[in-house]
Amino acid sequence: MESTLSIITSSILPIFLILGAGFLLNRFQAIDPGPLNTLSLFVLTPALIIHSITLTELDADALLKVTLGVLGFVSCLLVVSQLYGRVTGKSGAVQNTFVLVAVFGNTGALGIPLADFAYGDIGRQTAVLFAAVHGALVFTIGLLIALRSGQQSGYGNLKRVFRYPLVYAVIAAIVARTVGVVPSADSALMETLGLVGESSIPVMLLILGIQLSETEYAGALSMTVTPTFFRFLVSPLVGIALALALGFQNSDVAQVFVLLTAMPVAVAPIIFVVEFASEKTVKGVTHPEFVSANVFVTTLVSIPVLTVAVALLKSGYVI
Repeated sequence: MESTLSIITSSILPIFLILGAGFLLNRFQAIDPGPLNTLSLFVLTPALIIHSITLTELDADALLKVTLGVLGFVSCLLVVSQLYGRVTGKSGAVQNTFVLVAVFGNTGALGIPLADFAYGDIGRQTAVLFAAVHGALVFTIGLLIALRSGQQSGYGNLKRVFRYPLVYAVIAAIVARTVGVVPSADSALMETLGLVGESSIPVMLLILGIQLSETEYAGALSMTVTPTFFRFLVSPLVGIALALALGFQNSDVAQVFVLLTAMPVAVAPIIFVVEFASEKTVKGVTHPEFVSANVFVTTLVSIPVLTVAVALLKSGYVI
């Protein structure tokens, strides 16, 4: 088994050093993450998706299984979190907001860099595909859940999903690969896409650090236990079951798939509840504060959890 120190220094520490830089920078020099987020969403991440999927070393079998795995993973968590909410008496906006933090993990800003540092090219390629499919679900199903939290009268706001180029980037990459019109890896176009896409990884971590430094969480800390349990126990157990059922031929792909099911709470739900349920409260805590607290706590808890997860996965004891 790879040593804990080696995993921390090679896979975990680089991520949290960059994240910490964003956190501290915003503490001493107020930074508006909006332009950075726009740059990442509309330029950097699409470039990473196109470059990674078109030039991926993953075969068609792995591409299909990762995609089906993400769809199955989110579906299972939706069912489990909904059932748990009903059993514990949650309803309405409270139930919907709980589902958002229990189901959707930070597979992009944290998952892609972690997989890259821990598994290299195959890790990054697997993580990009996982995060792309997962992100599409966040901005469709997640947005629908948020609309219900705010008791919106219609779903016209769903059209905003199609403003983001993430889905189009995935489609363009798959079509180009299927038709066989992908330029060579050393062509000017692909090298440019690669250069731009690689820059998305540190930028995503800096944005996450900035967002965490602005988190209002004090009053909601007591409400983070159950979502943390879901993100780091229920979620990876579902991931392991799906990975075994799908039967990945490449063990590294299987391990990265499981690793990405154990990510802390995604940041996107904060944006959703701020827009659709910002005035609603539960036990005196607003829904944005509830989500923010869970993002903050699960991100901190992820440091030891992900260190252990990488060690166990790389040992081959889990899958």
